[in-house]
Amino acid sequence: MTLTAREIAAFAGGRVVGDDRVEISGIAAVPSATSRHLVFVEDPKLLPEALASPAGIILAGPFAEAAETRAVLVLCAQPRLAFARAGRRLHASPAPSGSRVHPTAAVHPTATLGLDVVIAAHAVVDEGVVLGDRVVLGAAVHVGSGVRIGPDSILRSHVVVYPGTTIGARVVVHAGTVLGSDGFGYVRDGDTGRYELFPQVGRLVIEDDVELGALCTVDRAALGETVIRRGTKLDNQVHVAHNVQIGQDVVIAAQTGIAGSSVIEDRAVIAGQVGIADHVRIGEGVILGAQGGVPTGKILRGPGVLFWGTPARPIKQYLRELAVLARLAKK
Repeated sequence: MTLTAREIAAFAGGRVVGDDRVEISGIAAVPSATSRHLVFVEDPKLLPEALASPAGIILAGPFAEAAETRAVLVLCAQPRLAFARAGRRLHASPAPSGSRVHPTAAVHPTATLGLDVVIAAHAVVDEGVVLGDRVVLGAAVHVGSGVRIGPDSILRSHVVVYPGTTIGARVVVHAGTVLGSDGFGYVRDGDTGRYELFPQVGRLVIEDDVELGALCTVDRAALGETVIRRGTKLDNQVHVAHNVQIGQDVVIAAQTGIAGSSVIEDRAVIAGQVGIADHVRIGEGVILGAQGGVPTGKILRGPGVLFWGTPARPIKQYLRELAVLARLAKK
């Protein structure tokens, strides 16, 4: 696939400086670009390097307006976003044409398959499953009974989906992720000291446009629902416990753990290796720094406020405390 400067400007909401018929067939970093590549520049200091490269088209912010160059520029407000959109168009996998079920796949006769569904080798689809149009199941995927998966969703190899889970449209689940497993909920017998499993009979709901990285685990609810709302993105090796509610457009980096019944509101950003205890509420737009810890029942609020440390507190407070400790250490 190729894109012209005119086409890129159209979906970037920008304008072309130079020949809008110039086309590219790939994306690249500036140092490795050729005349067939699209590159982007967000920092005015890096513009000269991009202009000196042989890149076919350069995406840049309005700061490049006055640049004297023969290069073809597409000026827009968000060059990185436009670059990402161009990359998806150029490198998108072709849509399935006609359903394909590998001979080694086991599909229960009561399962309902939409149009152009692809099921790879050794996948298992249990009774009552509903797969929407153009769903792709990778090798050795196991989809449990009663699961519903919306159109254009992709489950990579070795994904396991427990019974009763609902997955929306355009969801991407990477290899080895487990969805809808039992939560870690036990009741201690005060007489014997032994633990017994609290009933884990709820379900998991994943809404549209969610992406889950490799080796994540998302537990179903003990009672009720565990929910991941539209557009949320999880990195690799994230654990979401039972009855957690995650809002829209939340981003969670690798090796984060979220304990039961916590709530993460819309557009929160959680960095890597954060630990969130049970019954915590992370407010809309809150940012949690790497390796932070949030104790049980804590509420963090403040859109755009960065919290750091254990227990997590606003970054300004955290840095003041570190400065005091440093002075005390010198004494």
